[in-house]
Amino acid sequence: MSDSAIHAIAGAAGGIVAMTATYPLIFISTRAAVETKNEQKSTYQAVLDIIKREGILGLYSGLNSSLLGIAITNGVYYYFYERSREAILRSRSGSKALSTVESMLTGMIAGSATTLISNPIWVVQTSQAVRTMGPDSQPPVSKKLGFLETLQSILAKDGIGAFWRGIGPALVLKRTAKLRAAGAAATAVAVLSDLDFFFLGAFSKLIATSATYPYIVVKSRLQAGSINALKYKSSMDGLLTILQEEGVEGLYKGIGSKVVQSVLTAAILFAGQRRIYEITKAAIIPVSKA
Repeated sequence: MSDSAIHAIAGAAGGIVAMTATYPLIFISTRAAVETKNEQKSTYQAVLDIIKREGILGLYSGLNSSLLGIAITNGVYYYFYERSREAILRSRSGSKALSTVESMLTGMIAGSATTLISNPIWVVQTSQAVRTMGPDSQPPVSKKLGFLETLQSILAKDGIGAFWRGIGPALVLKRTAKLRAAGAAATAVAVLSDLDFFFLGAFSKLIATSATYPYIVVKSRLQAGSINALKYKSSMDGLLTILQEEGVEGLYKGIGSKVVQSVLTAAILFAGQRRIYEITKAAIIPVSKA
């Protein structure tokens, strides 16, 4: 098994662990981002309202899609990152470390490929998460749909192009947040401890999420298929429309739970992916030598 494949497996496994641990926070922030009403709720109150209406399992609506999505997202990202990195290093002599420009290029290639491949899954996940909210002030829907049912519903209603809704903001986010997080981990020196990787992941994700959150709001609304959001002519038009109709607060709905979730997910992923990579590689090398 190639080194790139081992990185992909480790990234996927680490992502699944992190996503499972923090999913309720993702669910809360997604709903808050899609909500167009000027209604302020604390994370605690939002959790209580969902449990009251939908039960404790309501906090995990769309988890199956998210686990599939994070496994594919991280697996594809790490695979493309390592393959791109290897290609660059083979093309030149000298240092075996990537320069800043080379790291940015590698991260952009991996991030763009990952976004194009995984976006349909996140459209399904977002649709599942907001389904029982009720579309644009209409009565909420009580029946929840599974992954395949949601996929078929989106396909029948909006066509195959709907699976790439929000691709613009997603590409912007992937080229910033993911580059800072995964790129830093891939180039970090081996002497760092798990605790170092934990805090490195947490800090980089905190900065990235805080800086790009307005794009997360636009992406979530587009992926949810919101009637209002589908009127956005572009990502920038979406940002300006939200600013005009909902004020600055509209661009940061749900940011509290999202920041906490993002920091925890990135921190767990950084430490987990590295440890899983080492364990997987240690298990494979003896077998290959036999």
